[in-house]
Amino acid sequence: MSKRVYKALVLTQSVLIVGSVGTYSAIAVELKSDQEMLSDASKDTIKKLDFAINYQLPDLDQSFAQVPVNPHNGFGVVQPDSVDRDSQTQLNQYFQEGRNSRKKQQVTSVSQLSDVQPTDWAFQALQSLVERYGCIAGYPDGTYKGNRALTRYEFAAGINACLERINELISASTTDLVTREDLAKLQRLMEEFAAELATIRGRVTVLEARAAELEANQFSTTTKLAGEVIFWISDTFGDRAQYTIAGGPNVEDSDDPTQAFFGYRVRLDFETSFTGEDLLLTRLQASDVNDLTSPGLTNTLMTIPSVDDGVSEGFELDDLFYVFPVLGGKGEVYFGAKSLDLDDVQDPLSPISEETTGVISAFARYNPTTFRGPQGTGAALKYAFNDQFKLNISYLANDAANPSEGFGLFNGAFSASAQFIYQPSDNLAFAVDYNRRYFNPDEVFVGGGTGSFIANKPFGDSATTSDNLGFQFNWRLFKNFEFGGWFGSTWADQKQGGDDRATVINWATTLAFPDLLKEGDMLGVVVGMPPKMIYHSIDDLEEDDDTSIHIETFYRFQINEYIGITPGFYLITDPEHDSRNDTIFVGVLRTLFQF
Repeated sequence: MSKRVYKALVLTQSVLIVGSVGTYSAIAVELKSDQEMLSDASKDTIKKLDFAINYQLPDLDQSFAQVPVNPHNGFGVVQPDSVDRDSQTQLNQYFQEGRNSRKKQQVTSVSQLSDVQPTDWAFQALQSLVERYGCIAGYPDGTYKGNRALTRYEFAAGINACLERINELISASTTDLVTREDLAKLQRLMEEFAAELATIRGRVTVLEARAAELEANQFSTTTKLAGEVIFWISDTFGDRAQYTIAGGPNVEDSDDPTQAFFGYRVRLDFETSFTGEDLLLTRLQASDVNDLTSPGLTNTLMTIPSVDDGVSEGFELDDLFYVFPVLGGKGEVYFGAKSLDLDDVQDPLSPISEETTGVISAFARYNPTTFRGPQGTGAALKYAFNDQFKLNISYLANDAANPSEGFGLFNGAFSASAQFIYQPSDNLAFAVDYNRRYFNPDEVFVGGGTGSFIANKPFGDSATTSDNLGFQFNWRLFKNFEFGGWFGSTWADQKQGGDDRATVINWATTLAFPDLLKEGDMLGVVVGMPPKMIYHSIDDLEEDDDTSIHIETFYRFQINEYIGITPGFYLITDPEHDSRNDTIFVGVLRTLFQF
């Protein structure tokens, strides 16, 4: 500790003592007017020092000391002419000291303070404070930790002890009152650092004003605003799918009509916590990203991008659900009023499943038959038995706010799911996923909105149920390489106009290379088969023997904490599982802004 810093430590905190002495001086004079200890000279000294009470520092929250002060906000510090640049620099250094101080126990001799030397000019003053008044404290284990510097906060604890001790002496009217020599030493300290004291007072004024401004204009004491913006530039190459169901062709022309386009999606999340452990999520969203699947574009569900929210009319309420812990923190309960989805209450194991930072197609995110279905309103429980076993269960309904027959919470489309996760080590995890889904008429998407049209609606728009079983795993072999994938099987039954049955399967293999070139970057590769119907009780509707293969790769460049740019592409061979269709190539440039 430098001599100047040391002197500041003594002075800044000693002012508190001086202020207290001034406050009680009248009492001391009345009680001890006939004693030499408070002679006229001592009284004059007290009178001179009495104004120091104005420099007592308020008990500010340390967080305010970190708030930057805007020079244009109308608040400023008026510095005395005597404060030079060196003093300001020293002062800033003082404010940084002592951030990790600990409570200390009383010491009885200044020799116990290893960073205070007898050659220091203020040694005698400090010795008096320690040995006469018992002010300096040590650590709870009886040691002082002499190999580290004394901080402002540690010294403040000792000065506070001095203040209490002096007050006790004055109140008790004993002969051990503050001496003229002590007051002279304090006066010398005060005069030495008069400029710093003025600067401290100005800085405190700014902090008080800034704190008041923040309190008056804060958004909420319980809610945090987070947001993201996605710019989506894309185009397709290759002829659109001409054959989409058995017996085609289904469009007259197979030429590629798709043009390059620039879409976007904006999300504003209001994250509210009432206990510090719960979360009420309210999300507003606006989007304009085409899904490419119409007959006038690619004419296949296999080209749907990962950001598949479609086109909205301005901002709309997108998510509204509440999460809170139960069972000693081992479980989480979800209550959703809107857009509580299967991928919210179940866990994809793939590290590249996120639509904003991972894959660029809808199919490559996860098993579409177990992670997509009727959803939006309902409840879920996610419970971790220990570090290895976890169970997620949920019941979600679509259009639950509609009280009409065939809708509502329990009489309309729904998904009832259960997921069991086993993680034998930090590098390896397995999961078994099951759900049962019911689709209202005209709202059927058995294939999760991906795959072939016939796999998505095996019985057309008739009401349909499906039992879906999935298996997924992920294995981190090295720090920068993870290998995973999934397999899903679906058994669908017609519930309106017949009793036909169909079987649909899909699978994928994923490769992830996190932090490949630098921290935050990600290379991802996905190879898989979109949902394909392999059996139908109506022979004419059974798919032929062709198989579409989905191949996707992307690379995320993490520019900084807030911006990421992801170029990538995916292609589909034999779209609609029909070799008569040409390969379709989709190129994407995604830019993500987070705040």
